Amino acid sequence: MITALVAAFLIVHGLLHPGVWTAPVQPDQPPPFDPGHSWALTAAHAPAAPTRAAALALAWYTALVYVVAGAGAAAGAGWWPTASLVAAASGLALKAIWFDPWLTVGVLLDVGVIVAVAGSWPASVY
Repeated sequence: MITALVAAFLIVHGLLHPGVWTAPVQPDQPPPFDPGHSWALTAAHAPAAPTRAAALALAWYTALVYVVAGAGAAAGAGWWPTASLVAAASGLALKAIWFDPWLTVGVLLDVGVIVAVAGSWPASVY
């Protein structure tokens, strides 16, 4: 049961990345953040279109690795913790380069994945 919950969490958390980063902009509501704006890439004078493309590529990469990690956890593969760490690091890089306070929950979830894997928690999954 715990293994299924861990696998589901990893997969769902991963799939939220492209959902959040590709959410359509409503004409009557401003978006919570703009994937075309990165504090780091703005300082490097990167234009908005390539900045947005890079954000979406990293979001999809993060999603893919989280889904692979979740599938590995569900299958009992020994490599899923490593995949989880790669996915969480990718997610943190995404949220750091395009930081917005709206993304704080995602940062906490990615840090939680790292802490859980580093502490081999929950033990029944390992």
